Amino acid sequence: MIPFQYVWLVWASLFLIPWVALFIVFPAHRKTMWHVSLVTTPFGLTEPLFVPEYWNPPTLFDLAQRTGFDLESLIFVFGISGVGSVLYSILAHRNDIAVPEPEKRAPLHRHHYKALISPVIVFLALYFLPWNPIYPSIAAMAAGAIATMACRPDLKTKTWIGGLLFLAYYFVFFIALIASAPGYVERVWNLPTLTGILLLGIPLEELLFAFTFGLYWSGVYEHLMWRRLTPTQH
Repeated sequence: MIPFQYVWLVWASLFLIPWVALFIVFPAHRKTMWHVSLVTTPFGLTEPLFVPEYWNPPTLFDLAQRTGFDLESLIFVFGISGVGSVLYSILAHRNDIAVPEPEKRAPLHRHHYKALISPVIVFLALYFLPWNPIYPSIAAMAAGAIATMACRPDLKTKTWIGGLLFLAYYFVFFIALIASAPGYVERVWNLPTLTGILLLGIPLEELLFAFTFGLYWSGVYEHLMWRRLTPTQH
């Protein structure tokens, strides 16, 4: 059994294994993975918003307990974002190409940048309500996914299937966490402030996080960089 002090570090680092594997095996998706992971990693610095309100994991050098920040969150966000952005494209055999310039000027895209920042707006609007911060996070990512699909209907399939794929992916990792560190969820998550619903030992909020994360991040690169999907050429 992994000592509790290192569970978060080990679990976060495990997400790097499939990241590296996909990066090596699928060179066509390297640019997407690299860009999305680099841009997303700073979101790991939002950890003080969630510690200890949502959870309070033992961390390296007790950083989370002393400062709210931790190194593990940066590793975690880097790993999940890069994989979440390409799971659908890899399994559906899709690559991305540039959106033609005339299409960018279509009326549908007038709200392109508003759609991109919608998760931030929704999170800030909901964060100060008297509830756990994980809920505005989930709502923000769901709103971002809806805005993406409204602005880019061509990404609807990738958005929905990407959300389900990442949910399944995250579920497997969480089951491994529970198996390798019995009692960790009960000790680390602030369950009294949540719904208290556990599915096979996994807090419902973690599954909602995974689904909405997959919804939004599966299409974030294409939406941000004006890319569209096309079948892979064999």
